[in-house]
Amino acid sequence: MTRTPRERMVLSAAQLVRIHGVGATGMRDVVAHAEAPRGSLQHYFPGGKDQLIAEAVAWAGDYAARRVARVAAKLEDPTPGKLFEAMAAQWRDEFTTAGFDAGCPLVATVADTAATSGDLREAVGKAFDGWQRPVSATLEQLGVPPVRSSSLAVLMLSALEGAIVLARAHRDVAPLDTVVAELRPLLDGAVDRRRRRSSIVD
Repeated sequence: MTRTPRERMVLSAAQLVRIHGVGATGMRDVVAHAEAPRGSLQHYFPGGKDQLIAEAVAWAGDYAARRVARVAAKLEDPTPGKLFEAMAAQWRDEFTTAGFDAGCPLVATVADTAATSGDLREAVGKAFDGWQRPVSATLEQLGVPPVRSSSLAVLMLSALEGAIVLARAHRDVAPLDTVVAELRPLLDGAVDRRRRRSSIVD
């Protein structure tokens, strides 16, 4: 897949923020990482760094949301607990193979800018909302009543993000394994078996 310089800069910004945070990610670093032409930042992002980071956050949220459907489609005999396990497995695999330097760009952005930039805080909020919706929808497809699917999606994302932070702090994937083990029975227990059978028949 060939990306435009603009697309490469958005992706590079997301990748660099994952490691360094927003404050330590410089515009020149993004240009160099993206191998973009000099002067392209002002051309593509007249709003400066905030615009670039906001678009990187939106990209990251969209990516996470798209992964939910892909992960769910690959599950054999899918359940809410298996869905959460698969979501956590992405991070477990990354930490195991690539180390613990890079985390979630959404968490990194809100940690750096929540008190200083309302626009970026709102961008992160929208990205999380966009990620939560497909998780909630998938839970409903797996038989969780609508009245609980949204709150359980919040629980899943909160537990996952917290486990990612703890895993990076301890340089150990154990927190991911712990939240999967503890939440699996809760998530699977939320399934209305009658609703799931009806969904399968439909």
